[in-house]
Amino acid sequence: LSSDNHVVFFLPAQVLICRNYKGDVDMAEIDHFMPLLMQHEEEGLVCPVMSHGKVHFMWIKHSNLYLVATTNKNSNASLVYSFLYKLVEVFTEYFKELEEESIQDNFVVVYELLDELMDFGFPQTTDSKILQEYITQEGTKLEVAKSKVPTTVTNAVSWRSEGIKYKKNEVFIDVIESINVLVNANGSVMSSDIVGSIKLKTMLSGMPELRLGLNDRVLFALTGRDKGKTVVMEDVKFHQCVRLSRFDSDRTISFIPPDGESELMSYRINTHVKPLIWIESVIEKFSHSRVEIMVKGGKEFLMRAHFGLPSVENEELEGKPPITVKFEIPYFTVSGIQVRYMKIIEKSGYQALPWVRYITQSGDYQLRTNV
Repeated sequence: LSSDNHVVFFLPAQVLICRNYKGDVDMAEIDHFMPLLMQHEEEGLVCPVMSHGKVHFMWIKHSNLYLVATTNKNSNASLVYSFLYKLVEVFTEYFKELEEESIQDNFVVVYELLDELMDFGFPQTTDSKILQEYITQEGTKLEVAKSKVPTTVTNAVSWRSEGIKYKKNEVFIDVIESINVLVNANGSVMSSDIVGSIKLKTMLSGMPELRLGLNDRVLFALTGRDKGKTVVMEDVKFHQCVRLSRFDSDRTISFIPPDGESELMSYRINTHVKPLIWIESVIEKFSHSRVEIMVKGGKEFLMRAHFGLPSVENEELEGKPPITVKFEIPYFTVSGIQVRYMKIIEKSGYQALPWVRYITQSGDYQLRTNV
């Protein structure tokens, strides 16, 4: 399915820049977007897709900008929103901050990028590292660079350039898991899950083929091996470099990696998580102007805080916000996920070193209080 007919960047008061890809939606239709949005806000019915006649507006807000895609067809909404968020990512890579000034100061580059990112409603090259090889921010370099379009734009491996060379070939693998936990005032875990990602920093020469092995329970069941700790991953999302057909058939994660830093995959593990850090809190009131809060972190840490306040008489207006905990634990994953192997194959036959690091950190980690 083709995506949007045109993409518009604008402030609430004015259109900053617009690119019409297919020409079958009148450019004046965008004038209906902001009044429509304001009407929906007043009615409390704001939604990500709005319609005016036969034209549909799909939009996101970033900083003080609205990015709006219009279409008059039953377009793939997931594709459109993925593209809008990709626009934010690419422009942020280019301009550090995506805001009114960065758009106005870089009109030429923005138009060039919009032309390369999409063609006639179909997303094309969306990797900022590849785009930066032939679209630069200096106007004088722009024309020169365009005459040397890298082969990555036309070949099957659009996320990696040819001819990359390193003196020392290495790949660093970070397995990062965030724990989401909600504990009620009685100490019972109401909800919990683990959101993980595997990030790479690749410094490899040539066009290497990488194969990553995890202690995936489905893989172990397929191969008849069911020894040791295994994990069941849900909602798995891969970087475009991963061969999905290979993963679907035999659970092998095989890919030619992007150069430098990238997120190879993300996943979710729906499991009961025992809280790693437990918090007990006691709130006492003294007279009308002093509150003492005691927070106990297990057997190791104790915080006692005194607050001198103008008045603490009105109990009805007092809330009971949960305690939010932030932490990071190196060399450990709650789920027990493990990188079993990383094979690196390159036609020149060089030896490369894979390095693995595990990190567990707090996600949305909250403990409710009963006082």
